[in-house]
Formats: sequence, structure tokens, C-alpha cells
Amino acid sequence: MIVAHFLDVRADRDVGITTVVAALLTFVLGATAVQGHEAVAAAAAVITAVILSLKPFLHGWLKLEGTEIYAALKLLLMSVVILPWLPDRGYGPWDALNPYEIWLFVVLVAAISFAGYFAMKLAGITGGILLTGLLGGIVSSTAVTLKFARLAGKEHLRPVLCAGILLAAAVMFPRILLEVAVANPKLLTPLSLPLGVMTLATLCAALWFWRRHRSDSATAEVSVRNPVEFLAAFQFGLVLAMIFLLGQAAIAWVGDAGIYVLAVFSGLADVDAIALSVSRMARDGLSHQTAVNAIVLASIVNSLTKGMLALVVAGAETGLKILTPLIITAALGRDDRCLGAILVS
Repeated sequence: MIVAHFLDVRADRDVGITTVVAALLTFVLGATAVQGHEAVAAAAAVITAVILSLKPFLHGWLKLEGTEIYAALKLLLMSVVILPWLPDRGYGPWDALNPYEIWLFVVLVAAISFAGYFAMKLAGITGGILLTGLLGGIVSSTAVTLKFARLAGKEHLRPVLCAGILLAAAVMFPRILLEVAVANPKLLTPLSLPLGVMTLATLCAALWFWRRHRSDSATAEVSVRNPVEFLAAFQFGLVLAMIFLLGQAAIAWVGDAGIYVLAVFSGLADVDAIALSVSRMARDGLSHQTAVNAIVLASIVNSLTKGMLALVVAGAETGLKILTPLIITAALGRDDRCLGAILVS
């Protein structure tokens, strides 16, 4: 088969290996059947036939570039090759630095971001403001906020762009819940209500803007860097390690108040690192309520930061329309009893 493929490539310069792989797989399925696994061979043969019949559709759907393939390989290298070799024990002061856990969280964030990036590639970045806000928010809600705010500022307020910004901001809260579910599932239940309230409030604001201007068919291009880069991964790992260390120091020297200060400063830039750090510390003795409060506080600060960015970039008219619902969202998240009062009334 290798020789035949080599001669075929020389003849027509077609480097596709579908036929070669299908032929080798046919041999494997035949051998499997001979070994007494007829049901497995038959099922695999049917699946193979279906995939081959879908080849034209898949080629049109999977428009992968070399950078996406390299990114997937890097993600596999980070998770399958590097991660198992890292020691799973604490180092440094207070045993705060666990190389395995730190890199596991780096892989988790990279995988979530890559899933959003890949979804944008499949769905089309210019597929509409809401779709771009939803998928772009998985990768970087801050990047979406900055891009849409610039567009809104230039085009004298397009409420549909406000809806896209708010939708991207809303995606952040489920993303945090997913990260916490992996890092410390015990925090998932107490976090679900405040983060769920903030998600619902932000989505309602986005829907309100969209319904008022749903006839607007605007599309937007958002440039988001490929999230799986070794330099970015190491930088995030260093930030994570620093927050782990500062968190343990804050507990030892100041107590819970130190964790809250750390959450505020971390939330200004990145909420993933503090959410994962605090979740991990809650496994090592930090009060669950303190951990929940810190994650909610960081989420609130991060949301308000995006609102302030929109205010600065897009101007007062557009920025206030984005900042106001985010302030309301922050108030509801800080006191989740507000939702009950709203539902009762």
C-alpha cells in the first residue's frame, strides 16, 4: 500500500491517504472477524462506510488550517505527554505548589478555550453578533468586549453589539462553573445559585437589546488568537502558581480578608486563575463559604472591568448601556436573595 500510494502521488500529486487507510482498515476488520469478533468487525465496517460516504460533507465542514492542527497537537502534547510526568505533590512554602495540579488546570483552561476557538472556526466568525458573542466569550469575553465596543463607538451605538458583549460576558459564568466542577466539585452546588443568577441576569439584558433591534442583521469579525500556545500556557501556569502561593500566604498572614483582596486584584485581569486557585485551596482547608465568596467576588470584579472597558472604548452612550446591566448583575450575584424577591414579586 505504501508503494502504491507513492506511485499514485508521483502520477497525480494527490497526497490524500483516504484510500490507503480504508484498505488497511479493511484488512484489520477482516483479521478481527477471523479472530472471532464478528460483531465488532461488522459494527466498525458500518461506521467506516458511513464516514467514507460523508467525506465530501466533512471536507467542506472541517476547514482546518495548519495552525489549528498544530494547536490540537500542542494540546495533546500538554495533556498526554507532559502532564503524566509531573510530580503530584506539594513544593515550596505551605506545600502550595503542586506541579501536576497547576499544569492540569493549564490544560483545562486551554482545552475550554480551544473548544470555543474551534467552534468559531466551524460556525464562522462572521455568522452574526450573537453567535460571535457566544462562541467568542468561551475563548475570551474581554477580547469580544473590546472588539464590539470599538465597532459600537465607530457606528454610533448599535444595540445589537451591546447584546453581543453582554452575551459574551454571560458565558464567563458557566465557564467558571465548568472549571470549578473539575477542580473541586463540592463547590459546584453553593456556586450554582449566585453564578446562575448572574448568568440569567446578563442573558436577559442581552435578550432585551436583541429584541429591540433583532431586525439588524449585522455581522462582525473578531480576531481571537489561537489559545493553545506554549508561551501563553507557561505564562498562565506562572500566574496560577503565584496565586496559589499568594493565597496560602494570605490565609497564613491575614486570614479570609487576604483571600478577598487577592480575588479583587485577580478579577481585574483574569477570573480563571483565581477560580481554580481558590477551588484547590478549598480542598486543603479553606472554608467553602470563603472560596465561594472569593470566586463570586472575582467574577463581579471581572464583569465590572469589562463594563468599564466598554465605557472607555465605546464612549459614554454605549458604555453606560453595557455597564448598567453588569452593575445590576453584580448586585444580584452579591446577594442571591434578590432573585427570590424578584421571582416572588
